[in-house]
Amino acid sequence: MQTTTPSTVPNTIPSSQKAVRIHQFGGPEVLVYEDAPVPTIQADEVLVKIHAASVNPVDWKVREGYLKDMLPHRLPLILGWDFAGEIVAVGSAVQGWKLGDAVYARPDIARDGSYAEFIAVRASEIAAKPSKANWQQAAAVPLAALTAWQSLIEGAAVQAGERVLVHAGAGGVGSFAIQLAKSRGAYVITTTSSKNVDLVKSLGADEVIDYTQQDFSQLRDIDVVFDTLGGEIQDKSWQTLKQGGRLISIISMPSEQQAASIGGKALFCFVQPNAQQLNELAKMIDADQLKIVIDSVFPLTDVIGAHAKSATGRAVGKIVIQVA
Repeated sequence: MQTTTPSTVPNTIPSSQKAVRIHQFGGPEVLVYEDAPVPTIQADEVLVKIHAASVNPVDWKVREGYLKDMLPHRLPLILGWDFAGEIVAVGSAVQGWKLGDAVYARPDIARDGSYAEFIAVRASEIAAKPSKANWQQAAAVPLAALTAWQSLIEGAAVQAGERVLVHAGAGGVGSFAIQLAKSRGAYVITTTSSKNVDLVKSLGADEVIDYTQQDFSQLRDIDVVFDTLGGEIQDKSWQTLKQGGRLISIISMPSEQQAASIGGKALFCFVQPNAQQLNELAKMIDADQLKIVIDSVFPLTDVIGAHAKSATGRAVGKIVIQVA
């Protein structure tokens, strides 16, 4: 593709960078910390110096090759689709952004990601970093919070007074889902393990199901189930819904037949970049209406360790990668 000479390019941008790439699909061992070219930008893009990125389950699913038929990735590939950083170059057609602006985003997942010192990203996909969040906190927000927003607010259209069941409320997506459902005036029930009961209550959960001691499938009259786990959990969730209820999943498309049996809806969400929603999330963060939960921070040199932690499914909140 023909590159466009940026309108603003400082002389301090190197030609190479440190990045974590995969040259083939496979286990954690395919993650390679190495030198890679600094990306060039198109007219509608900005170049961002990344300060922090974060890990999401989709990262290791891409690494394993599970999504290779769905996403047009080319190898070698930089994984990671969350970041916070500052703009260091601006494409000639970009308006409203300047060098030094602090931004955050969930960029296009079909392109190289954020386990790197720099990323080229469409200006339409970035938003101003929340001023009350540091780099690590800001990097922990985009993919997970947009997933919760697009699932509950857009997809399921949660309304005030509705009973919402959020599975895995202490996880990266779940922790934002509890708060966003509460912000819409919902009564929020969530599942978690014993050690995270206090955490999910602090995020606003009205009722907590400790899955080590209780069976969530005994619940009834739920308006919306947010499935972040899939499999048996998704299957058992149908019996908790009232007539006309909605089940939205980020793992797999729920059964249309089951939805029809209760006159309800089966919904699936695969998160998309959305700068306007990131702006709304930033406002909530700066107004102390949205808490950011960080499980752990790994250096860029130890993405393998970060993936191992993510793959356990036991992270509390988000796993962050410190880049610079």
